[in-house]
Parts: sequence; structure tokens; C-alpha cells
Amino acid sequence: MTNTTHFGYKTVNEDEKVKEVAKVFHSVAAKYDVMNDLMSGGLHRIWKAFTIANAAVRPGMKVLDIAGGTGDLAKAFAKQAGPTGEVWLTDINESMLRVGRDRLLNKGLVTPTLLCDAEKLPFPDNYFDRVSVAFGLRNMTHKDAALAEMRRVLKPGGKLLVLEFSKVAEPLQKPYDVYSFSVLPWLGKKIANDSESYRYLAESIRMHPDQETLKTMMQAAGLERVQYYNLTAGVAALHTGIKL
Repeated sequence: MTNTTHFGYKTVNEDEKVKEVAKVFHSVAAKYDVMNDLMSGGLHRIWKAFTIANAAVRPGMKVLDIAGGTGDLAKAFAKQAGPTGEVWLTDINESMLRVGRDRLLNKGLVTPTLLCDAEKLPFPDNYFDRVSVAFGLRNMTHKDAALAEMRRVLKPGGKLLVLEFSKVAEPLQKPYDVYSFSVLPWLGKKIANDSESYRYLAESIRMHPDQETLKTMMQAAGLERVQYYNLTAGVAALHTGIKL
């Protein structure tokens, strides 16, 4: 019997979701950063900067950036880890990974890039000092399996950082919904010639676990000292956890 899951508000077979998510990111890769700036008013850069500060990567560290897309976090981590460090940029989507790889090379940063599934990471146990995933967890079919894999590859004492859209504060819910389901698809049509992908992105945010639920999921995956920081009234949240 085929298992089902959600793709935005639709219920689809798990295999179908993987293909549909891939289509979305193949479509938006070229305009991804432009659209992020427009959609968030540039706030995504502040959220990422906060995540990078919390990671506190030091020279010589090994870092894994999952669903790293266009490479914003990997670029910062590579500079911080320095020539003695090891920073991997990974993504399940080839179009996104190519954009990120080229951007790193254009900045003079030669760091390994790998096409891989976060639910089946091809790395040994206890290998990385830091693992990060920014705006990628909500697109994963089996989030519990992905979180368990992230914990597995962390060294004891290592930190996982999950930056993701989350549940906005109640007073902002109605205007946020209007923005998400009216303005975002319109922007997607005008800038990326793709309104449906941005409608899916808005729906996927609503289907993603809220702050407390994700905290519980990270604890269930075996992470300790799990906490979260609401960013911009909960539009996004950074969750962190330690492997002890």
C-alpha cells in the first residue's frame, strides 16, 4: 500500500511529493534569491545572519549545510572554518545546488558540494561539529527521519540549527494570510513567471509543524537542550539542539 503525505494542501503519494517538490525548485532556482528578498523585504538575510551567529563556527570545524540552496550559510561557514575546516554544501535539487556551487566558486571558495537526500545522509556517524538546514525541512517527506540523520552525523557536543518558517503571532495571522496567498503568487508570476510554485511555498509553510511541535520532534530525535527563537513575530524561527 502506497503511503501518502501532503504537498501543500494536497494529499499525494510520497514518491509523487518528491517529484513535485523537485519541480518547484527547478522552476524557482534562477530567481530564488531575488524572490526571497522581495518576499521577505530582505529579512531572510537577517534571519540567516542570526543563524550564522548562533552556529559560532570556529577555524578547523566540520560543517554540513543541508538543503543549502544558493549557498548563503555555506559561504559564511566556509569563511569562518577557514582552510583547516571542512564545509559541505548539499541539496537534493540539482538546479539549486548548481546555483550555490557557482556562487561559492565566484567568491573564491572551493568547498565540497554534494547532491544528496537529507533522509539518507552519506556521511559517517559523529563527523560534523555543526549541521544546519535553512528553509528546507518543511519540504522533506519524513522530517523525523531527516532529524535523526542530522543527529547521527553530529559529533557529541555538536549543534543542529534549523531555520524555518513557523507560526506567526496571532494578531498578524490575517494580514499574513492575505500576503501569503494573494501577494506571493502575484510576485511569483511577475518575477519568476511561476505563481503556482509560490502558492505551494505558502501552503507548505502552513503545513509545517509549529514551534513547540518541532521542538518536540527534535527532542524525539535524541537532541538535547532544544530551544527556539522566534524571528519577526514567528514568521520564522530558529531551533537549536545539541547532541550529547
